[in-house]
Amino acid sequence: MTKKAGLGRGLDALIPVGDFTPESRGTPASNGYQTLQITTISRNPRQPRSQMAQEELSELAASIRENGILQPLIVSPAAESGRYTLIAGERRLLAASLAGLDSVPVIIREVSEQQRLELALIENVQRADLTPLEAAEAYRQLTDDFNLSHEQIAKRLGKSRVSITNTIRLLKLPDDVRTALIKEEISEGHARVLLGLPTPQAQSAALRSVIKHELNVRKTENLVHKLLGQRPTKDASPVTKPDVSFLEERLRQRLGTRVSLHPRKKGGTLVIHYYSDEELDALILRILGQSD
Repeated sequence: MTKKAGLGRGLDALIPVGDFTPESRGTPASNGYQTLQITTISRNPRQPRSQMAQEELSELAASIRENGILQPLIVSPAAESGRYTLIAGERRLLAASLAGLDSVPVIIREVSEQQRLELALIENVQRADLTPLEAAEAYRQLTDDFNLSHEQIAKRLGKSRVSITNTIRLLKLPDDVRTALIKEEISEGHARVLLGLPTPQAQSAALRSVIKHELNVRKTENLVHKLLGQRPTKDASPVTKPDVSFLEERLRQRLGTRVSLHPRKKGGTLVIHYYSDEELDALILRILGQSD
């Protein structure tokens, strides 16, 4: 598969091939790698991810103790001499500190503020690490702070323009709906459906019904249609097992793209949609797995 140049292809363009075993920690730089003291590296102020699972960090720290860091961090020089700002690899940096390392392998790159945000986004998007609202806020920064269009963001991240636009719209939700989304009481699919209601008050009222009655996305759509005075949509069949809409939403959240399930009496088809070579590359990495 031919990869295109640019940020949309991921972090590969910035990272040469290498291996960091426990024995090589602290070794002089080779192939563009260097080692830096952890205390000289500051968090990326444009890092879109605000939450990190402690259990995952503990597991990664255990792996680092055993195998070392297999992929270098990317940093850029800070204004203060001798200090650096993290571009990508925050989870590895935290886990390395937890594992007791004093220094980590890095690649030093000169980047702009915009590139810091884009690269941090790419790293998290490729691993599906961001919550919907974290992604929405990062996309908003790219539009408001750096004047990028939704189409430009989509091209850089290997996503569809519609996906970018729909995700940014989540920031219009009232606080209680956003909190329910953060707590995973509702899915992003629920949240997008609730955006179809005209006022925050109506969205909040519908949210209470969704949570109280444990409505899936399809039933939430019917509720919104009813509140808008529209005829509820009919399912293709009265009873669908498994719940197609729910499974499509779960797969869409995990893969970061539109997924269509077409069940038949026996078996069926699963269609994964992608909109660029870069998005296909990212999907393959998510499905087949990649090291941190």
